[in-house]
Amino acid sequence: MTLRWVDAVVTVVVVAVGVAAVIAGGVDDSPGLQGLGVMVVIGSVALAVRRARRRRHGGHRPRD
Repeated sequence: MTLRWVDAVVTVVVVAVGVAAVIAGGVDDSPGLQGLGVMVVIGSVALAVRRARRRRHGGHRPRD
């Protein structure tokens, strides 16, 4: 149960850092920083979904 809270907190913090990078990149007119921020947000959400799906299915899922 504790691990789920840690996963959620880490995901929220990383998403917040990504959003801050997008905002800072917009203020500084830096498209590279905005792109990195978007990639961080998308990557952290994708990893959180992957962890949740694996946890629900009981670990490693066999390939088809």
